[in-house]
Amino acid sequence: MQFIDLQTQYHLIQPQLMARLTNVLECGQYVMGAEVAELERKLAEFVGVDYCITMSSGTDALLAALLALEIQAGDEVITTAFSFIATAEVISLIGAVPVFVDIDPATYNIAPALIAQAITPKTKAIMPVSLYGQCYAIEAVNQIAATHHLPVIEDGAQSFGAVFNGKKSCGLTTIGCTSFFPSKPLGCYGDGGACFTNDANLALALTQIRNHGQEHRYYHSRVGINGRLDTLQAAVLLAKLEQFPDEVKQRAVIGQRYSDLFQQHGAYSTNQAYTGVLTPYIAPENHSVYAQYTIQIDERQSVITALEQQGIPTAIHYPLPLTQQPALMQYSANGSVPNSDYAATRVLSLPMHPYLTSADQERIVNAVIAAC
Repeated sequence: MQFIDLQTQYHLIQPQLMARLTNVLECGQYVMGAEVAELERKLAEFVGVDYCITMSSGTDALLAALLALEIQAGDEVITTAFSFIATAEVISLIGAVPVFVDIDPATYNIAPALIAQAITPKTKAIMPVSLYGQCYAIEAVNQIAATHHLPVIEDGAQSFGAVFNGKKSCGLTTIGCTSFFPSKPLGCYGDGGACFTNDANLALALTQIRNHGQEHRYYHSRVGINGRLDTLQAAVLLAKLEQFPDEVKQRAVIGQRYSDLFQQHGAYSTNQAYTGVLTPYIAPENHSVYAQYTIQIDERQSVITALEQQGIPTAIHYPLPLTQQPALMQYSANGSVPNSDYAATRVLSLPMHPYLTSADQERIVNAVIAAC
């Protein structure tokens, strides 16, 4: 059993994928080829925004967003304590200060009330994460940001395709960022990412930043990065994008099936009494793309071992909150994050992809229940 099955998808899209790749190889424009512009148009239309600027990775997308908003050394950026390190890493890289805020224990996303408490005169942006495929509390966070005149950067690396009140992730804030790492809901065959915005000035800045700050050939009006998406990866994403809406629907079916199977055994999606398994809680206004299907359990290592013995892979997203990462310890004095600390000791991600069969899901759930 595979944790994420990319091969089944490859065989389904192989004809259009190979046609796309062959066209790039025959044209020979491997950097900023026509496929990049085509992909940006289609991604912007999919998300429902005016501009999409593709990037070389999701991390570079976040970095470019901070640079476009002119975040400076010493500025504070409020973000979640429970995420992959890239979220805080880019803040630190430009000399700004990540201010860590704890999560809502039900959704694992940043707790809005704590954001308001963390704002200081040095705060210049808020960077929430839409973790595990579910949008963060958009309305509450955006209202806080508007009150304090702060831009919001959505880290939607795990939520591309997710929906909040009828609007898609990455189109809900000042700048939305996503990742096209192979394991993401929409992934390429290497690294890739994108920024989304409705602001023409920010779109121009992002376009320049990803190409060394270049305004026109060999004229650099700002400091930028080498953040361009390869044309071959754009071709891969164009082929995958045709299948993506169907995969989003299937992810929802599979995620719900997991929860239904667990609930048949007495598991719950909120912090009630439960039989050793806490299933994901999806807020009523959200449609998750289940980038991960993540449960909470007691005695996590024994469950992992029991599943490994049956050939069932698992992953931990994430074993440490960002406040405990050695590279970020200097920022951990911002405050305690008990919900993040607790989640890090208990979360476990199960196999999740659009082609997971109901039989495999039943096998996984039965194995988890037996091990708890």
